[in-house]
Amino acid sequence: MTGYRKDSITLPGAVAMGTGVMIGAGILALTGQMAELAGPIFPLSFVAGAVVTAFSAYTYIKMSNAFPSAGGIAMVLVKAYGPTTVAAGAALLMALSMVINESLVARTFASYTLRGLGMEPGGWPEPALGVSVIVFAWLVNVLGNRSVGVFSIFMAVFKVLGIALFGIAALWAGGISFEATGGAGGAGGFLASVALAVLAFKGFTTITNSGAEITRPHRNVGWAIVFSIAICVLVYLLVAFAVGASLPLERIIAAKDYALAEAAEPALGRTGFYLTVVLAVVATASGLIASVFAVSRMLAMLTDMRLIPHSHFRMSGGIQDHTLVYTVVIAGLLTVFFDLGRIASLGVFFYLVMDILIHWGVFRSLRREIGARGEVLLIAIALDLLVLSAFAILKLQTDPAIVAIAAVGMAAVFLFESVFLRVRPPARGQPDHAHAPSEPSSGGKK
Repeated sequence: MTGYRKDSITLPGAVAMGTGVMIGAGILALTGQMAELAGPIFPLSFVAGAVVTAFSAYTYIKMSNAFPSAGGIAMVLVKAYGPTTVAAGAALLMALSMVINESLVARTFASYTLRGLGMEPGGWPEPALGVSVIVFAWLVNVLGNRSVGVFSIFMAVFKVLGIALFGIAALWAGGISFEATGGAGGAGGFLASVALAVLAFKGFTTITNSGAEITRPHRNVGWAIVFSIAICVLVYLLVAFAVGASLPLERIIAAKDYALAEAAEPALGRTGFYLTVVLAVVATASGLIASVFAVSRMLAMLTDMRLIPHSHFRMSGGIQDHTLVYTVVIAGLLTVFFDLGRIASLGVFFYLVMDILIHWGVFRSLRREIGARGEVLLIAIALDLLVLSAFAILKLQTDPAIVAIAAVGMAAVFLFESVFLRVRPPARGQPDHAHAPSEPSSGGKK
């Protein structure tokens, strides 16, 4: 874990960072959920998700090329809307979507761990294990381990190669024949599954949030995003076809929280099953360590920009020491009270709404300044609205409570920001925050 340093991240390092965040809970947990929605054509959901993500990435690349900043998404929103309720609310939605992803990763860790121990996921052990790995990630960050940054890059390579090798081995052992046949999920189910696929790609925004740290940022931020998404598309498709070749659709759906482990056993035997479980456990735990730091840093940045309030609650240390605590507490509560499906649903709603607001803000205020094509921005908005609407309609039919929870949560975020910014308006002429807040101190002391 390193503090902010200009030119401290090379292009390969940025690509490793992006793929390391993307390849984790998305492919480990969402594959089965996507199969449940889309039916046997679920591998194509990743292709469609990559298309939606590519149009979205266009906005982030254009903004990062023009204004590389450690402020990342918060900087984009403030430039598009000014220090307003919309900008602050959307930035907080992004931070919360990252916290939601942490709980998704934690639940995935618990599901694969329990499956490796011969237990069915569920009951109190699942949230207990999830909270435990979140606390572990917090402890690693609090200790101020300076090697975490290098370790995260190493683990990103390990995850990509490990999961890709699983896919290749499963296809080699099981053959190219596709076992996942059955009734189609319909157009609505397919589009809803694409929304989950977009969630599996959203980690590329981590690169945007480190813009000013990347070498030659006006060029390399965009290339890092493109390479990261391309690598993930190949890995996701490889794994999706491997799972589909190893298991019939009903078994994929039944094991949707640990589909990769379930697919490994018929193709690779018991040894392959345990190796896949170990890969999943290591990948999720390491990803959570990096994610906890990234979210706490973003919350510290929003505090520094005076877009969210901050209270020490009598804790020692600096701002990011405190936002680490906020991060793990919120992620822990989500892990306890929501299962994997509902956590993923919350992530879809929060992230896509934020994404739409970014595209609209850039289209309305900045497209000429950064040289962005208006029609591409409008297509990005239309695609986001299409998959978000399909997902919301399906959830209204199958789980209306989570739609209500998401709507109330987002409304509460914007209402909270409206009140806060009226009481404590940001100072005029704030810097664009090309610097990052200080990292958490070792031992919680400055």
